Amino acid sequence: MACATLISEGAIITISPDILITGATGSTGGATAHALAARGVTFRSMSRSASSAEFAVQADLDDPDSVRTALDGVRAAYLVTPSTERAEAQQRLFIDLAAEAGVRHLVLLSQLGSVTDSPVRFLRYHAAVEQHAFASGLDVTALRPNLFMQGLFAVAAIVRASGTLPAPIGDARVSLIDVRDIGEVAAHALTSPSPLGTQTLTGPEALTHAEITAHLSSATGREIRFEDIAPERFGEMLAGVLPPWQVDGLLEDYAHYARGEAAEVSPAVPELLGRPARTFADFAGESATAFRSE
Repeated sequence: MACATLISEGAIITISPDILITGATGSTGGATAHALAARGVTFRSMSRSASSAEFAVQADLDDPDSVRTALDGVRAAYLVTPSTERAEAQQRLFIDLAAEAGVRHLVLLSQLGSVTDSPVRFLRYHAAVEQHAFASGLDVTALRPNLFMQGLFAVAAIVRASGTLPAPIGDARVSLIDVRDIGEVAAHALTSPSPLGTQTLTGPEALTHAEITAHLSSATGREIRFEDIAPERFGEMLAGVLPPWQVDGLLEDYAHYARGEAAEVSPAVPELLGRPARTFADFAGESATAFRSE
């Protein structure tokens, strides 16, 4: 178990952080870890590989015994898993083990629009995991963010090389969110005296991809255009970069966006954090070098 030792009046006292962060080296897990550290809150970070980080624990989501060890003494846990075909099974198992370990509060990363009968496989799986979590007896905060602003880094090379942002989305609007806002809300939930229920997390505005490229153009000082492409072509661009199941899932995601189903603007971030959600213009300005020409 990850712990620290202090000496007080000659006695050795063992202190173990009672907050566990899975995926602490990933996008939202890393943002959550950063937000907790900024609050001065210690936590355990769980990963598959050994780490020299303070309070790090090594555990594999497919190895129940290692997860049990990581959960020993944990009060609250943030759950996110890598995007694989095993994500739903891994999250269900983690929830069961957390309940077994006496964890009181689970903060779960889900997705905006999660329903069990969705045509989007990722939304179906998130909905199934949410249901499993709420039925587990744990106190649950389910965070349902929209498309991550930082997700655009995945196509930054295309933007740099071609000066275009291709996507099969037309003029549909999406209320993108900065992952740092997700992390701060997760940290707020993990340190709250009671769970926050289901929270839809978005940015402060819903943008078209043409508006997104206008912000990128302003930030980089070069013209970047949105190119509305057919889903088949988008899939071809992603093939070889992502496994086929993930390409198919992303095409379903973009069809969901194109139907206008991700345009909701939620007040949750400002209500929970007491400040406005970060804007895409701010993100573009901070990330301009990633999108400038090569």
